[in-house]
Amino acid sequence: MDAVVAAALLEIAEDARVRARQQDPVANRLVADRYPEMLEALDWHLSVGQPEAAYRLASALVPFWVATARIDDGDDWFERALGAGDESARALYDHGYLVFFAGRYELADQRFASALALAETVGDRSLQALALAGSARVALSTDADAAVRLLRQALTVTEGLPDSDPGRSSSLHVLGVALQMSGDLAGAREVMSARLSMGRSSGDEFVVWTESANLSMVERRLGNLERAEQLSLEALQVSAARGEEMMIAWTVNGLAAVTAAAGDHGRAAVLLGTAAQMLRRAGGEWPPDEREQYDESLAEVAAALGPDALAGALARGAGFSLTDGVAYALRR
Repeated sequence: MDAVVAAALLEIAEDARVRARQQDPVANRLVADRYPEMLEALDWHLSVGQPEAAYRLASALVPFWVATARIDDGDDWFERALGAGDESARALYDHGYLVFFAGRYELADQRFASALALAETVGDRSLQALALAGSARVALSTDADAAVRLLRQALTVTEGLPDSDPGRSSSLHVLGVALQMSGDLAGAREVMSARLSMGRSSGDEFVVWTESANLSMVERRLGNLERAEQLSLEALQVSAARGEEMMIAWTVNGLAAVTAAAGDHGRAAVLLGTAAQMLRRAGGEWPPDEREQYDESLAEVAAALGPDALAGALARGAGFSLTDGVAYALRR
């Protein structure tokens, strides 16, 4: 490894992160083709006294680690790097964000709290909001109202920054989820609809995917099943184009909930089996809102089908490949 190669790898990884945000299916391949070298570059930057470059590269790799069931790779590296004393507010946040999606909430919360303290010290408002939004994600598993308070704080901290600012954008996104989980469906719909409109007008496919999926959950709870189904299918089409199994699992989970609410319990159970198996293959855990949705749907179809029919439908869904599972979900 040398400085020229390391710089080129960093450029590739940061370009891939931008492409991932745009739902470009090429994004992960760009990193995968050079992945062993990128792991080497992470340690090389630290060995030559360049922790900032190392953390930039790690930050760029976070979406790849999440998308390709390599969360443990990133977790191991952050533990070693941060344990060596070269702490960075952004690196602490990135580590927390990464392990959150593996269900390691205690570690994630510790990292978010440490990131917030450092961000406050240097006056980085956007990073403060990111850390607060991260803590709110964790809080959703036990106290949605507390999550709302954290997110309101984040929006106060970033007052005057554009809604596209990473910290403010993340806070608005999680706020919609927190409002939904706290029972404020009208507030959640307002926040999510505004973000979905923004994503469509700006061509931000990542925002279109997240907000379509989240708004589907709200519309289902409001009883607007046709609208909820349309939003779930839109989210699934976006996530399927990217091919990331964890994203697709969350989206199929939402479609299963709409299908169960519409009374098609057999199909809903197959979709639940598909979503759960996709998530297992991706190495993730349900985020709090998705877990709540999954458990509610599973209880509903279990009551309607009985144990034998439920087991058979779940097994059928679990047997699908990623391609077959998506095809089944998109077949109306």
